[in-house]
Amino acid sequence: MRLHRNLCLAVVEGIYHIFIENQYADKVVYQMLKRDKRWGSADRKFIAETTYDIVRWQRLYASIADVNMPFTRENIWRLLSVWLVLKGIKHPDWPQFTDTPTRRIKGKFDEYSKHRAIIQSIPDWLDEMGEAELGAKIWGKELEAQNEKAKVILRTNTLKTNRKDLKLKLQSEGIESNELKTHPNALELIERANVFQTEAFKDGWFEVQDASSQLVADYLEAEPGMRVIDACAGAGGKTLHLACNMENKGQLLALDLYKSKLNQLKTRAKRNGAHNIETRIIDSTKVIKKLKDSADRLLLDAPCSGIGVLKRNPDAKWKLTPEFIDNIKSIQQEILSSYTRMLKPGGLMVYATCSVLPSENQNQIQQFLASEAGQYFELQKEQSIFAHKCGYDGFYMAQMRKME
Repeated sequence: MRLHRNLCLAVVEGIYHIFIENQYADKVVYQMLKRDKRWGSADRKFIAETTYDIVRWQRLYASIADVNMPFTRENIWRLLSVWLVLKGIKHPDWPQFTDTPTRRIKGKFDEYSKHRAIIQSIPDWLDEMGEAELGAKIWGKELEAQNEKAKVILRTNTLKTNRKDLKLKLQSEGIESNELKTHPNALELIERANVFQTEAFKDGWFEVQDASSQLVADYLEAEPGMRVIDACAGAGGKTLHLACNMENKGQLLALDLYKSKLNQLKTRAKRNGAHNIETRIIDSTKVIKKLKDSADRLLLDAPCSGIGVLKRNPDAKWKLTPEFIDNIKSIQQEILSSYTRMLKPGGLMVYATCSVLPSENQNQIQQFLASEAGQYFELQKEQSIFAHKCGYDGFYMAQMRKME
């Protein structure tokens, strides 16, 4: 493999923005790939994958390179040097790679392989928390799975097409995919591709949505003609899935604290041909009060630590803090206590997170059911989804019924 200096410079600059300027990795990579129109697909792939690799394995590479945060650009070149050695790529004759200790790097890798937090490249406090909640065996397997590259999964927009026709359409545009037997509307790309430039995407035939995330809308059992509320809608991935399940019939209310996210949802809904969606900003407690006892179905896709989706957001593990997780647990309980008032007696609700920690999942449900607000609810079923078992994101879902 021949390395190009301008591509390596882009990677170093990207890593600097992510770790020193605290920018989000996906946005940094997106901006980098727009920088030079002369870069081909192989160049873009190198920049994206190398950047994400170094972000994902930052602690391991930094330990081997003997550098500490805050990184200088010289430090980042040393991280890149470690990456090259571990990938078996020959170093070019550049000043940044002078006297690279290849044998020492391999030796230190073997040494750190006995230290889980370093070899899996995760902060000590998070490693300790995960083991305390899940046990060493399950947590260790989950860490390994979360360090794998995320697969690209599409959800067919059944308001416009079906999975078979979508697969053929993508194939005609040079993109091959496989059907997932356990997910009726999902396609998994055989090779990564920029699907957002396809005619199929522009025509609203699909959305990019992980296989585990696609289970949530089905868990809610929403039907055509119902009044459904997605109370933490964000940019609306699950809202759009609910619109499909409802066949555009009934009322689908998408609520969120942020107008910018709901604006994204409106754009996506128009492309998807989802006409039964109405958005409302939660700018006061009045919004929730006005909707009391009005929903047949209620989805609470609660804010969480995101520990179940680290494979697609590897920089998140370096941005998380114990204080953040404590705070998010309080917010989850507040959402369960207040938002559940919108559900009708006899209605169903689903609480979901993209975390695998019981303290954000089962424990929150048990705390809610034991509370004054939760005394009117019955747990119908719950499911913990682990990345090491399914190969996709880690998730949790709990379905509850409000007693009549």
